Amino acid sequence: MFENDQIALVPRDYSAHVACLDGSVSLIFDIIDKKTAKVAGEIALRIGDCPGMFYLGHIGYHVDPPYRGNHFARKACQLCRPVFEAFHFSSYVITTDADNIASIKTCEELGCVLECVVDVPACYVREFGISTRKRRYVYSLLSDKS
Repeated sequence: MFENDQIALVPRDYSAHVACLDGSVSLIFDIIDKKTAKVAGEIALRIGDCPGMFYLGHIGYHVDPPYRGNHFARKACQLCRPVFEAFHFSSYVITTDADNIASIKTCEELGCVLECVVDVPACYVREFGISTRKRRYVYSLLSDKS
């Protein structure tokens, strides 16, 4: 479990398989609001590299509406850093929908760099249930040791 003064990340059992991830692993954590002890959202860490990961990114998250505005997504991403370091990543990718202002702000607050904006191929839109356009942000683990 990873935690700070506001949130804790608690591992969740997750055994679903996504064919296009070609053996990559998803680690799913509930984001727990320590003040209420309730689930405030989730964060998924995708360990591996395959064509579909280009559009999904290494991190996916959502925060439930009652908990938004507390920077829980940014804080959860920061808490996950040791996982990526343990797998010897030098950077990780977060993708956002082109119009998701909250996630764009989260990426900017983290210090991610916008790499590109891409159209998602129809096969990945169908397979992953994602939007047709994504912004790819890259966070370098080498640039900051926060």
